[in-house]
Amino acid sequence: MAETVMVVEDDALIREMVVQVLAGEGFTAVAASNGAEALQYLRRTYVHPALILLDLMMPVMDGWQFRAEQLKDPALAGIPVVVMSATPDDELPAAARVQKPFGIETLLDTVWRLASSGSALHRA
Repeated sequence: MAETVMVVEDDALIREMVVQVLAGEGFTAVAASNGAEALQYLRRTYVHPALILLDLMMPVMDGWQFRAEQLKDPALAGIPVVVMSATPDDELPAAARVQKPFGIETLLDTVWRLASSGSALHRA
């Protein structure tokens, strides 16, 4: 079974590109356009993603607000987060950071390292 990665990104072009690249690597990718949409998805599903890719600057609920809510929820707090943003923030708890603009290989290396540990997926 493929690992699931959630992409939380308000820029539709970036969001769809990342989803397509992840799918091409064998991951199941789900997408949300802001933190509120992501939380709603996470709270109504029983199978949580192995990893969340999180933009910081978004409307409705930004990445900082999302992360604060995620960490308060014991069912969601353990899901690792990779911050992918042009805005530097070393204070926000995250498993990793990918600076925008990022190269696809940099992003994929991070996703493979964090989302596929123990998975049946193996990068070729």
